[in-house]
Amino acid sequence: MTWNSLLREQIDWHWAHQLRKRLDGLTDDEYFWEPAPGCWNVRPRGTGVAPVQGGTGAMTIDFAVPPPDPAPFTTISWRLGHVIVGVLAMRNASHFGREHTDYHSFEYAATAAEALAQLDTEYAAWLAGVESLGEDGLARPCGEAEGPYAEHPMSALVLHINRELIHHLSEVCLLRDLYLHTRREAS
Repeated sequence: MTWNSLLREQIDWHWAHQLRKRLDGLTDDEYFWEPAPGCWNVRPRGTGVAPVQGGTGAMTIDFAVPPPDPAPFTTISWRLGHVIVGVLAMRNASHFGREHTDYHSFEYAATAAEALAQLDTEYAAWLAGVESLGEDGLARPCGEAEGPYAEHPMSALVLHINRELIHHLSEVCLLRDLYLHTRREAS
């Protein structure tokens, strides 16, 4: 076993056994569900509640820089958008040859199925990119794309992305549970 394979196995085990299967069957109603007033969401362009919106297509994501304090509650679609764009796609672009993207230029999904397809695509690209680093690539600095962490080794970025994926996708799973249980009680 190498460090590279151990890092990939760490996230892929969670992906295969805990995270991705729990997202199967995600409905559009769950994807856009707002469990609290004033939620940040992915929504049709021109209908956002946040002072800034992102995306170039028909759908936009609510956000602000800096975010308000306290930050608004975020929906499943918002959290998936964050994982797809901020955690994976932007890193794939910075480190593994994906075309440039960011919160402003990304084409956000209009359906749950489309969002899960985007998630699968970006996750596969990330995992392949990490594998392409080999052992030596894990030791090289992240570079300017990672801002104040530019001098940290790529292995530190891989560990960070693993934590982000586990953290945010666990939140999505919890929101699915909340949706299921509040809907069951209501009916």
